[in-house]
Amino acid sequence: MRTFNKGYRGLSLIMVLNTDRIFTVGTMVAGLMAGAFLGSTLIGY
Repeated sequence: MRTFNKGYRGLSLIMVLNTDRIFTVGTMVAGLMAGAFLGSTLIGY
């Protein structure tokens, strides 16, 4: 049980440290999708 708790705490620490990276990737993907949508809408006319 002690090993399980250590592993769980280690996993939660990794997730806390990588949260900003997840937000960064999500923001970049959202920006690229918005740019693609606007580009296809403007070229469509």
